[in-house]
Amino acid sequence: MSETPAKPKGETKPAGEGKAKPAAKPKLEDKPFASFIQDDFLPSLSKALAERGRAPVSLSLSEGERPVVGGSCWMVKGELSSERRFWLCFESEAITSGKTIALAESGTEPSLLESFLIDEKRINLALLQSRLLQRLNGQKWLGGN
Repeated sequence: MSETPAKPKGETKPAGEGKAKPAAKPKLEDKPFASFIQDDFLPSLSKALAERGRAPVSLSLSEGERPVVGGSCWMVKGELSSERRFWLCFESEAITSGKTIALAESGTEPSLLESFLIDEKRINLALLQSRLLQRLNGQKWLGGN
């Protein structure tokens, strides 16, 4: 009769044995671009603008001609009261791609395209929204400064 040797005190089970860790919940930002923008960013932005007394007249995602300089891009187009409009443009179908913003008031066309979030390594919903609101507030579109 052979005996199995006893495990030394403090020895642990080999890796892979025991309970498996639950899979990490995927981040919102890992969703497909259009899904993230339409399902998460636009509703969140709309709510944040409404909380500031500036409910948007319209907010949408579209692919089209970039304002001012041309070229095809994905854009979040927004219109606030008093015909204040903005275009948040993405170079490609990814929130991490290069971004620019254009603004226009009272029926005029945008004449300036500015870089947007160029120094940020990680882009997420909160950052994208807060910096857009910060930019609109700098334009004095969200109230008196």
